[in-house]
Amino acid sequence: MVTKEYAMAYKEVVEILKYVPDEDVKKIPKEKLEFYKNNMDNDYGYKLDMTKEFEKQEMSDITKAILANIFRDYWATPYQKERIEAKEKYDLEKLEEEKKEKYNPDDIFKKHKEEKAIENTNLPIEVKKETFFKKLISFIKRLFNKTN
Repeated sequence: MVTKEYAMAYKEVVEILKYVPDEDVKKIPKEKLEFYKNNMDNDYGYKLDMTKEFEKQEMSDITKAILANIFRDYWATPYQKERIEAKEKYDLEKLEEEKKEKYNPDDIFKKHKEEKAIENTNLPIEVKKETFFKKLISFIKRLFNKTN
């Protein structure tokens, strides 16, 4: 079952491929083209605006990803493929490093220990109560200070 977003993206891809030269479209396997046509949203009215450049055309991110994969797999030169695959590998490694730093089990346990250490530094404070006798003396002292 194809989601609505993908069905709309397949419609956009099929519409865009209508403007691509036939020799390039023939490089795409027929099964893939049939899949796009069979699963596209026929009620979605997507049209290319021929007055705009391709980069400025409105299309979904899914459509852009599908077209990028088509380019990489069927239209790119060996050099371009190599560069694209190197970039994808670099991005994936960078993402994995970020995950490793964020979810490193050693750091998680360190932070937990540090939090416990901080919690234990709050020691109880001794509160001294004034005895009745001391209260009486301080009251008398205040009376004499007011009269002077």
